[in-house]
Amino acid sequence: MFKTIKNALKTPDVRKRVLYTLLLIVIFRLGCYITVPGVNSIALNEAMGNNNGVAGLIDIISGGAFSRFSVFAMSISPYITASIVIQLLGMIIPSLERLTKEGGEEGKKKINRYTKMLTIVLALVEAIGIFVSYKSSQVFINTNFSTAALVVISLVAGTSILMWLGDEISNKGVGNGISMIIFVGIISGLPSFVGRLKDLIITSSGFQTTGLLMALGLIIGSIILVAGVVFIQQAERRVPVQYSKKVVGRKMVGAQSTHIPLKLAMAGVMPIIFASSFLTFPAMIIQIFNSNIATQTGFLAGIYKFSIATSSSNVGIWYSIANALVYLLLIMAFTFFYTYATFNPAEVANNIKKNGGFIPGIRAGKPTTDYLSSIISKLTWFGGFFLAVIAILPMLLRFTGLNIAFGGTSILIVVGVALETVQQLESQLVMRHYKGFLE
Repeated sequence: MFKTIKNALKTPDVRKRVLYTLLLIVIFRLGCYITVPGVNSIALNEAMGNNNGVAGLIDIISGGAFSRFSVFAMSISPYITASIVIQLLGMIIPSLERLTKEGGEEGKKKINRYTKMLTIVLALVEAIGIFVSYKSSQVFINTNFSTAALVVISLVAGTSILMWLGDEISNKGVGNGISMIIFVGIISGLPSFVGRLKDLIITSSGFQTTGLLMALGLIIGSIILVAGVVFIQQAERRVPVQYSKKVVGRKMVGAQSTHIPLKLAMAGVMPIIFASSFLTFPAMIIQIFNSNIATQTGFLAGIYKFSIATSSSNVGIWYSIANALVYLLLIMAFTFFYTYATFNPAEVANNIKKNGGFIPGIRAGKPTTDYLSSIISKLTWFGGFFLAVIAILPMLLRFTGLNIAFGGTSILIVVGVALETVQQLESQLVMRHYKGFLE
């Protein structure tokens, strides 16, 4: 990985992309410290002192921007929610389905435009909900219409800027822009995590052996999680493909043997991000209409506690178990959805047949499609379940005394995005024919 980064920095075109990405990341981090106008800083520190539930989850993704009530407080979560909605509508509405499958590049642009329009609408609703939720906490200097409009417009503008930053990183930088913003937001919390480990070991009463053991447990657990994620992200099944001799121009091209690399986790980290946002969405909506729902009882309060169990340790074990099971199912569902959206067995089989190729022992046409579908199904079941277990295991371990509720999902996102970015750097180098760099 370090060799790839070193070689990328030596390549002028790739170096420009890397530096441009770093510049946009710096802009994002600076924006996280620009507080929304009309906020009372003293009251803000008191209100945000015990961030939990949805607020805690958003704060982790936004890199602490939510607890500072900055212009980037909502992070990119409205865009993620809008993407989920558009993807699901694409399975229901025929015109959207045709646009997704047959629209080509123009279709992708239209889908992207619809997603951004819906993002603005959701951001507006979420911004209003945030203002309503915190106006009773004296967070704002006053609660008149002009202050409300200023706060809402600032929050929506912040999300719009993040969408633009994400597009710029994807088009002119390195990596997936949206994933990169979430990645940077999460790793910005590493210094505070190290500080918490230090506080476990050394307290006001001196050195704590129990705290040292807990800190070592967290570090070892994190290393195991990282190793597991790297294994899943890098593992692949290579399907052999042979091509017969054929005439190209005036020359006879000999038979070739190659393979199709099928990864265990083709969808990457997006199913994890989507599942987290989808699961916490009900709590966000409920909190908009009832800011005191966390202290209440009843059906809606139960839904709220179930929804925030991903990021909260104060909802009870049964809510956490139910949340973990639904979280697992959502990750599996989104993994299958994204895998089959990016890899079409029928299309691959047809391309192999057109180019005079075949999989040894498998007839061309439908048998090849069925064979590839069977492999993809097995790989996705295993890879998706493994990632889901890694994501929910820390949620259940917190009841043993180790409160690392969001650790698994954070590690999945961080490691997954890091691997995807390095792979893109390698692709950029390969495209420029720099031989000897990737050995």
